[in-house]
Order: sequence, then structure tokens, then C-alpha cells
Amino acid sequence: MSGSVVDVSSAQQRIFLLDTNVLLYDPRSIERFAQHELVIPITVIEEVDRFKKDLNETGRNARAVSRALDELRARGSLSAGVPLASGGSLRVALLSEAVALPPGFGASSNDNIILATVLDTARRASGRRVTLVTRDTNMRIKADALGIEAEDYRDAAHAEVDESYTGVRELDLGAEKVSELFDKGGLVCDPEQAAAWGLYPNQFVILKSPEHPSSSAMARYDERKMRLRAVGRGKESIWGISPRNKEQIFALDLLLDDSVSLVTLDGVAGTGKTLMAIACGLKLVADDRKFRRLVVSRPIFPLGRDVGFLPGDLKEKLNPWMQPIFDNLDLLVGGAAVDTGYGKPGGAHGAPRTPSFQPLIDQGYIEVEALTYIRGRSLPRQFLIVDEAQNLTPHEVKTVITRAGEGTKVVLTGDPYQIDNPYVDAASNGLSTVVERFKGSPIAGHVTLRKGERSPLAELAAKVL
Repeated sequence: MSGSVVDVSSAQQRIFLLDTNVLLYDPRSIERFAQHELVIPITVIEEVDRFKKDLNETGRNARAVSRALDELRARGSLSAGVPLASGGSLRVALLSEAVALPPGFGASSNDNIILATVLDTARRASGRRVTLVTRDTNMRIKADALGIEAEDYRDAAHAEVDESYTGVRELDLGAEKVSELFDKGGLVCDPEQAAAWGLYPNQFVILKSPEHPSSSAMARYDERKMRLRAVGRGKESIWGISPRNKEQIFALDLLLDDSVSLVTLDGVAGTGKTLMAIACGLKLVADDRKFRRLVVSRPIFPLGRDVGFLPGDLKEKLNPWMQPIFDNLDLLVGGAAVDTGYGKPGGAHGAPRTPSFQPLIDQGYIEVEALTYIRGRSLPRQFLIVDEAQNLTPHEVKTVITRAGEGTKVVLTGDPYQIDNPYVDAASNGLSTVVERFKGSPIAGHVTLRKGERSPLAELAAKVL
């Protein structure tokens, strides 16, 4: 399983017991352990069964696991073990006898039953190495306390994230090259030279001169034209928004480039990711008419305790979730304060105010919707922004990007370290996966924004809290 935290390359057959979260994270995980023996505790089957009716990614994965195991059942008895196409085998294990855990583990729970199953399996393993595979940190800690070998799981389909890749790097090339970039607007950079410098397509470069430390220039590597192209010469204002730092200059350069079909922007709160993306979308849709429509969407995940059922029709239910997008639209379009019909009336005689951006929605330039409804759609010539993309799983983000029709540009924004989805983390979420997988593509670009521009207070909070 290349690229995995779990090492399955050993020639000696090992025994791996899979936790429920592994199967729900990747229903094809049973295919990724080469020639080794997989054991699924019966408690895991019970837990998977509880999720199979959910109408979300977890529910779909639970149903996929159930179908896969049912197909394997046709090959023989799951309790005795069935062969896998990978050369290994799989069996469903029941505790053959009561296995007592130390008193500190408290009352019986599904986790404790799984740990007891691991201990029981280890006793009967005839010297073979037994490992619990779980994505639950606390489960690995408890396993370690029992002397059980436990490892994380990240299959080959989800690449290890290079946390150092920000889409920007610095190069010391000397005063002559810096001057040439300023004078000619670019430098020749063939693939061999780019490889020597460690550049990816559409990566931004800050050129510095050791002789003159204060002298620098900014460029972007254009793989197709084999050159470093100067950027940031004219700080263009987009719908009243101007870049305030070099990362924002880089982001705008990608967002306005027709040749870049996929843009990913990550960074802490207040760095301007969503605002810049919407501003560029408005320019390219309403002003330049390069796209038919600006579609802005976000997954629905609450921050903190969910308030529960919301009254009203679909539009009224979605308004609280979409309010951050409405705030950005109102800032760009201007006019009256945003009131989308949810909350206290603010217009004359108690009537709700009409949002300043409502005419753009009425004319079909802007569409704001929850990401829940994007499956099955085809979106040609759209400027599609997905906000809070760090809350998507890799499969969900694949579903989003594959909706892109001819001439569509997709922009993903988010902060991998502010995740509300319990089934992904900073490395396994959809946004981080896309950044890693597309960094070598000439039609994709990425920038990590570091400096908060919302307010001095917001920037300080992002740093110290």
C-alpha cells in the first residue's frame, strides 16, 4: 500500500484488524493490504450497519462496505475466511471466549470489544504479527496501553500531503536575473531548469539577489511557455478590492487567468480567500462575460453545537448557512445591509430589506446554494466557488470537480486546520488532497495565504488563539 502509514510491504504474512472508521473512510480498504490476512470484528459489522441509512458520504460508504462483504460471502464462509483478489484473505471474527480487559477500561463498549478481539486474535496468531488499523487516535492510545500494535490508515488513493507546498517559493538568482525579469517581464525556464529549481506548474517564485537583499521580484512559472512570467506589476482593483500583500497578488493572478481551470486557496480566517474569489467571479461573469454564471456553494457543517431544526422553506433553512457568502457579496456590491429574510426585519414598516446583490441573482449572474444539491449536475461555463472545502472528503471533492463542464473554472477555498467534519483531518480532507494531487498539473494552481487582512484583531486572534 504505497504511500500509506501502514506498512504492508513485508513478505511475511501479517494479520490486520480493521476498525469501523477505516471502512467508513475508505470502503475499498479491504483491497489494499496485498497478501496479508484481514480480520473484521463482528462489532465493526454492527457499527457499519448503524450508518447504512444515512444520506451522506458516510452512509454511502457503509452501504458500499456491506455490498462488498456480501459479494465476498459468495466465495465461502466469512467466519472461516475467504480469498481476496490481492492474494490475501478476509474473515469476520467473533470472540471465541471472554477476554477480560484491565479494570481501568471501565464498562463494555464497542471499542473495548474490538480491542478484546485483537487480543484474542493475537493469542491464536501462531507467532504472526497482529496489528490494529484505526484512524481513531484514542483507540491507538488504548491499544498501546494493552501492548497491541496499532497504526493509522491512509490508503494509496489519498496521497501524503506535502505541508510545505504553499504554491510559493523563494530563489536566489542574482541581481542580473532579477533585473532581466523586471526589464523583459519574464525569464526563460525550460522543464530541466524548473526541475532543478524544484518548481511545479503555476508555482509562484520570489526572486532575490544575494548582492542586494532588498531587491526582489515576483514571477509565476508557466510550464507551457517555458518561462517565469513577472506578476504583480499592476495591482488591479477588482470590484473595489485591491491586493494588500504578495499572496493576495498571487491569488488574483490565478483567479483571473483563463488557462488555469482549478484554483485552490487555503489560509487562516481573514486572509481574503472567499472575498477575492467572489470578486474575481463577479468581474469575469458580470463585467467580462467570460462565464455564464457565478455559482457559490459551501458544505453544511455547524460550528459548535447544532441549533437543530430550522423553520421555514428550503431557502429560509439555508440562509443561516449561506450568510457568510451573502456578507461577502454585500461588501462587494454595496448598498443596504444584508438581510436575506432570516432574522429581524430591517426595512421600512418592518419589511425585510432587499439585499444589495439581489438584482444580480435575479438576472442570473449569481447562484448561491448548498453543496448538497450539486450531485448529478453538469456546469458548463460557470465560475464555481466552493467555500469551506476543508470539510469535504476526497470523494466529495471529486464529485464537485467532476461536475465542471466545458469552460468551467473551479475555485476551492478553506483552512485545513479548521475542520468541522469528524471524518476528515488536516491531511485527509478534500482540499488538502486536491492541492497535493494537482500541484503538478498545468491547469491548476495553489496559493497559501498567511497574512490576515480582515482586521488587526482578527489577525492577532488567528495567531495567538
